[in-house]
Amino acid sequence: MNRNSIYNSIPQNKYIQTCVAILFLTFIFGVYATFASAENKPSVHTIYHVYINNEHIGSLLDDQPVYSYIDELLETSEELFPGLTLQVSEKVKIIPEFIFTEGRDDEHVLPTLKEKLTIEAESMALMINEEPAVYLGSEEDVKEVMDLLITQYMDEQKYEQYLEGIDESTLEVGETLVIDITLTEDITEDSILVDPDQILSVKDAIKKLNKGVLEEKPYQVKEGDVLGSIASAHDLTTAKLLELNEDLSADSVIRIGQKLQVTAYQPLVEVLSTHLSKVEEEIAFETEIKEDDSMWKGDNKVTQEGQTGSQITTYETTQKNGKTVKREVISEEVTNEPVKKVITKGTKEMPSRGSGQLSWPAVGGYISSYQGSRWGRFHKGIDIARPSNYNILAADNGKVTSASYQGGYGNLVRINHNNGMETVYAHLASIDVKVGQTVTKGQKIGVMGDTGNSTGIHLHFEVYQNGQLKNPKDFLN
Repeated sequence: MNRNSIYNSIPQNKYIQTCVAILFLTFIFGVYATFASAENKPSVHTIYHVYINNEHIGSLLDDQPVYSYIDELLETSEELFPGLTLQVSEKVKIIPEFIFTEGRDDEHVLPTLKEKLTIEAESMALMINEEPAVYLGSEEDVKEVMDLLITQYMDEQKYEQYLEGIDESTLEVGETLVIDITLTEDITEDSILVDPDQILSVKDAIKKLNKGVLEEKPYQVKEGDVLGSIASAHDLTTAKLLELNEDLSADSVIRIGQKLQVTAYQPLVEVLSTHLSKVEEEIAFETEIKEDDSMWKGDNKVTQEGQTGSQITTYETTQKNGKTVKREVISEEVTNEPVKKVITKGTKEMPSRGSGQLSWPAVGGYISSYQGSRWGRFHKGIDIARPSNYNILAADNGKVTSASYQGGYGNLVRINHNNGMETVYAHLASIDVKVGQTVTKGQKIGVMGDTGNSTGIHLHFEVYQNGQLKNPKDFLN
């Protein structure tokens, strides 16, 4: 390596100076000239005094080993830290002295040089609130870090549009524009000499800025939390969590809502961005209920189907490190009005008291089995089979008191006619009414079937009066 090129790269206040004591040399050579005229000419020798930061560390008979060591130190450092501008941190001076006696090397000079000399590099420091946050190797690295700091949270194309200047009037439906970008901290840059190990790559600089520093912060206990889970969630040991909360022990019982101190990383700087977006959205339709006293109470029908509308909405969204923290509606433009849904609801009350005269509970058919003894058992009602269709009809006005599956009866409906009479309909394939519902004479209450203990599709029909079983034939019209 060319020595001059090395030292030329070192700032003036840090380079190796070779100081020649001109007056002293003039004196020496004068004496030498006087003696030279005599017969015995004395020998003149040179020794080199070495100083580090103005501290004398010894002398050598030859200054070349000092230069060689410094050259070697710089070459080795350049291999370890390629691309950086390096220099010796300490101020080294070599001052020659002429003597008439032979000198000798101080053995500790070179070891002291190796012990005390260090290397520093020129860096560009990113300063946050005037304090160094990260050190980078060049202006290009600084620009790349600042760009990546922002684009890690947004689309690069939108960032480029922002840098080029934006025209909000060109925003189309389905598009988003970035209209503002700021940082939560004031960032400047400065040229600083540092230990080369402190200079970070672009990737590591971004990581440090994002991760930040550890700060204590409160945590509110949630349902299911235990000390171990809270510690793990914040990258702590349970012992460290207890150290942060002196009023706790390993056996402490924590309560929901209790506040604990935990540590969490706080980013050194965060990116605030404002976005303008235009979207097409549905407008939900309303539902209107209209009452109709010509319809039975409990009956409803849709008289007008609802239709959703549409509108163009412009939002302004604020994000911190890519996460939305605020969203506001800037404007709304209705493009299609919604159509409300209209439901007509019956209000006509059904009579729940029967007339006492029962009507035939099926659509046609005949009595296939009468009330009385049958197959060694008493048959409580009549069976009606082979109707024109399988609809089962209420024999009189009343209120449903039972509508479910009941053992050997299968699906069963019981109606209280509120005049002392009750009717029972059994073996239904399906039930169309529910308990508490008011029914009118002739209203469909189910479908004939063969559920339960049945020999085929038919209706088993029973009649009770004042709690006593009666023969249905005595009441049917």
